[in-house]
Amino acid sequence: KAMCSGKLQTALLVAGYFVYLLVGAAVFQALERTAEKQEKMAAAQMKEAFLQNFTQLTVAEMELFMKNLIEAIQNGVYPIGNESQFEESNWDFSNSFFFAGTVVSTIGYGTLHPKTAGGQIFCVFFALFGIPLNIVFLHRVGKMLSLLCKKLGKFLYEKGMRKKKIKFLTLLFFLATGILVFLCLPSVFFQITEGWSYSEGIYFAFITLSTIGFGDYVVGKQSDRKYFSYYRVLVAIWILFGLAWIALLFNL
Repeated sequence: KAMCSGKLQTALLVAGYFVYLLVGAAVFQALERTAEKQEKMAAAQMKEAFLQNFTQLTVAEMELFMKNLIEAIQNGVYPIGNESQFEESNWDFSNSFFFAGTVVSTIGYGTLHPKTAGGQIFCVFFALFGIPLNIVFLHRVGKMLSLLCKKLGKFLYEKGMRKKKIKFLTLLFFLATGILVFLCLPSVFFQITEGWSYSEGIYFAFITLSTIGFGDYVVGKQSDRKYFSYYRVLVAIWILFGLAWIALLFNL
């Protein structure tokens, strides 16, 4: 009975956690998408004006253009290519879900951030409740994985293996499995999807799962590549369960 109750609590926690992220993603999308469209239109007009008058610009006007261009890029707007790229949004649902995941996990790449007053205020409260929820979620998933460790240890003990050896082999098994599942295999996926080298994929995976999050490598940000739908949602889920694996290692 206690076991069933524990499984129900875990199921409700996982469901509630993902619902929280989904709702957060929907709100961020609603609050930021219109402002982003206006910013992209302004960047396109700035680019067009520059192309028409660049031979007549003064030094001061050129410096102002460079300042505005840098600001646009920092805000995730890249005024390159034709007008069709302006139809693509940094705040579609996939990107918004990815952003929500990086907020509650405290990775914070810094390449995508809310710019409206409503989005910034919502982000404060979303993180305020989301970060503790994320800690509870990771603790519970880590605890579930720890039970698997105990079952593996019990099986080895019944086979006549000594406890010290069992502890070492259990830790080694989950360390090796985690490195394969959360670092090595995803790096191959990033190499194919992003065009990075394998070492860059490993670097990105480690910097992400360690929650350092420099932001020098971020998935789904290359304008010359076509990404499949909900690509960043899958990456966000990989991050969340990768962090749970890290929590398991701490438990062990």
